Amino acid sequence: MSSYVQTRWEPEDEVFWRTHGARVAQRNLWISIPALMLAFSIWMLWSVVVVNLGHAGFQLSKNQMFWLTALPALSGATLRIFYSFLVPIFGGRRWTAISTASLLVPAIGMGFALRDPSTGFPTLLALALLCGLGGANFSSSMANISFFFPKSKKGVATGLNAGIGNLGVSIAQFVVPLIISVGALGVFGGEAQTYVEGGVTRQLWLQNAGFIWVPFIVVASVAAWFGMNDIADARASFSEQAVIFTRKHNWLMCWLYVGTFGSFIGFSAGMALLTQSQFPHIDPTAYAFLGPLVGALTRPVGGWVADKAGGARVTLYCFVGLCLGVLGVLQFLPQAGIGGSFIGFLGMFIVLFALTGIGNGATFRMIPVIFLTERQRAAHGKGEQAQRQAVVDAGKESAAVLGFSGAIGAYGGFFIPKSFGTSIAMTGSVDAALYCFIGFYLSCILVTWWFYARRHAPMPC
Repeated sequence: MSSYVQTRWEPEDEVFWRTHGARVAQRNLWISIPALMLAFSIWMLWSVVVVNLGHAGFQLSKNQMFWLTALPALSGATLRIFYSFLVPIFGGRRWTAISTASLLVPAIGMGFALRDPSTGFPTLLALALLCGLGGANFSSSMANISFFFPKSKKGVATGLNAGIGNLGVSIAQFVVPLIISVGALGVFGGEAQTYVEGGVTRQLWLQNAGFIWVPFIVVASVAAWFGMNDIADARASFSEQAVIFTRKHNWLMCWLYVGTFGSFIGFSAGMALLTQSQFPHIDPTAYAFLGPLVGALTRPVGGWVADKAGGARVTLYCFVGLCLGVLGVLQFLPQAGIGGSFIGFLGMFIVLFALTGIGNGATFRMIPVIFLTERQRAAHGKGEQAQRQAVVDAGKESAAVLGFSGAIGAYGGFFIPKSFGTSIAMTGSVDAALYCFIGFYLSCILVTWWFYARRHAPMPC
């Protein structure tokens, strides 16, 4: 057995956790976090690159640019479905290293493609799809980290992994506008593109948006390979994990996670272009990183509060807040190009991002509790061995559900920016899309209250 494999892993045993488990779990968590952060940065690169394509000489329509922002979310969400089940098959250490190293493909590919404005739209679309590799990493990363921690600490642990990992979105949206404005990579970056703005000739190194991540991806991959662990008890075939498709709560939590994480990643992907379309006098790259930053920072808070107050209660309040927040956005939008307040618009979106972050942490705290409770109920009265097996089975199922719900939730990153574009094309405004969001959030309130939050709910958590 490899020295990287933990043959005994019982985080619910207080003595084991205190003497051995906590140290190993923390090391794996703090290696996982930067790897996931890089994955989110790669996933969201196009959300900030697209607004600079015109300056670099690329001639694309508004609809084509919306496709470039939406496709990474579509491919990332789809790949997450498969990534959800790979940690128990390959092992968390090995898969984290491999999946992190795979980010080199879109990073290097974008670097070379963006140097040449004659690069065809199909090539850009292919690179946008490959950026979905970064989004896919979330499901395997969350499934892996969930194995390491006891129930009482899962909310904080998964909240830190996802929350700090989500910072990759705002890091990309903050760093890319800076790094493309300077020839920081020298001969490795290539020649600058030039454009004229306000009568002034400016230079742009758009290819740096891809190349800048390469050394960090290499370091993170090596750290994962040599610093992380596999858990022997966490090994399971796909058929063993596929039992989650028969679990009602898997599908219910997928629905709720579309509302929390789907909103976070969808707003992250679409906000820059939405700002540009509604407030054309505003530079969206100067503000686009703020919302994802707030959403990422509040995610660990959501996990921590949910550990104390209960995930269902926190999730319920977040959906109520999201309904009110979208109504607030509607009040500050210009109508027929007249009026509107960018400060109010930005402020309401920051509130929305904060609520999605808290909701993300709360829903991911709910999942392990739900499946542990369900398996323990099924094993009640069948002896100590059955109870012990229930804990093992719950760990495998909840890890698979964490990954799978993350996959389904990520489709929000495709549908939200596309719904903005479709609403504008069909009605001339984004109001229709926002009213649809309110309707969806109302359905999430109903599901959360009925199944998890009300008195005598079938699965209080």
